[in-house]
Formats: sequence, structure tokens, C-alpha cells
Amino acid sequence: MTTSSSDISADISAWFSGRLPAEWTRHGPPTVVVDREEITVTLEIAAPDLADGTTDTARAEAAAGRIAGFRDDTREQRMSIAREAEHRFERKVAWGVRTDGHAALFTHIAVPAMTRLRQPERQVLDTLIAAGVARSRADALAWCVKLVGQHADDWLAELRSALDDVERIRAEGPAV
Repeated sequence: MTTSSSDISADISAWFSGRLPAEWTRHGPPTVVVDREEITVTLEIAAPDLADGTTDTARAEAAAGRIAGFRDDTREQRMSIAREAEHRFERKVAWGVRTDGHAALFTHIAVPAMTRLRQPERQVLDTLIAAGVARSRADALAWCVKLVGQHADDWLAELRSALDDVERIRAEGPAV
């Protein structure tokens, strides 16, 4: 029987839920996102205590300070847990933190993606470069992927669900 990507993600999420220190999860369970190369674990941490009427800029600075403190204070323990997970699941581990509406991702990897583009697609990328939106075609392509991701979350979620169904149906079929 084939293990589906959603089963693998659920198993990895369960492992992190059991492995992480309780004080790291007291504000909610970790969000664990898995792909072929990387596991990203995002934790919710306590928001800084601020007086009523604190400006948005001051709130952002307080959140940045809280995130930096968490990152520094937990570095050795996060690295140890990441080494265990990388050995167990054969994927790199990245960490992220959310607090008070602000988020930061630590040490995540960038994976090359090769593609062949026809002239109209290359012209789109070159226009983004000429407009100063991107420095290179690689940056322009990454910008396009982010833009599509922001505007297509519902469609991509539906597509991922359909892929999980396909994997489930394949697993129920006869072994080849």
C-alpha cells in the first residue's frame, strides 16, 4: 500500500506535536507544512504586553523583538530537534514564529526549479525586471508564483484535496 502525501504530512505533524516542548505550544499547536524537500514548523508565541493606544509601529517593533528573543533563546533546542527530524524524515527543517499578527520564517531553503518558457512568458518576466519589480528572471518567476499563490489559495486547496483523493483511490486499487 502506498502512503499518500497527506498521510506523510499528518505523521510528521504528529511527530512534531509530540516532540516540541510544551511551553512552545501553549498558545496553539504548531503549523507544519511539508513538501518533498522541506518541513516548515511555525509556532504561535505570546504577544508582547503593550499599553492600550500603542501605535502600530511600536506594536510591530515589539513583535519583532519578541520574535528575535524567541529565535535566540531557542536556537540550540530547535537545531537539536531539527537534526532529529531531518534524520527521521529525510527533509530539511525550517522554523517560523507568529505573534500579534506578525510572522517571521527562520533558515528556510530555496530550491531551484528549472522550466522552459516560450517568448511570451519570458517577456512577462523581462517586463518585471525592466519595471524594477525583480532583479532577474528567477526573481521575477518567484514573484509570479507568490502572486498566484496569494490569489489562488482556494483553488490550490481544492486541487490538493483532489490529489489526496487520487492517491487514496490508487492505494485502494490492486498492487502492481
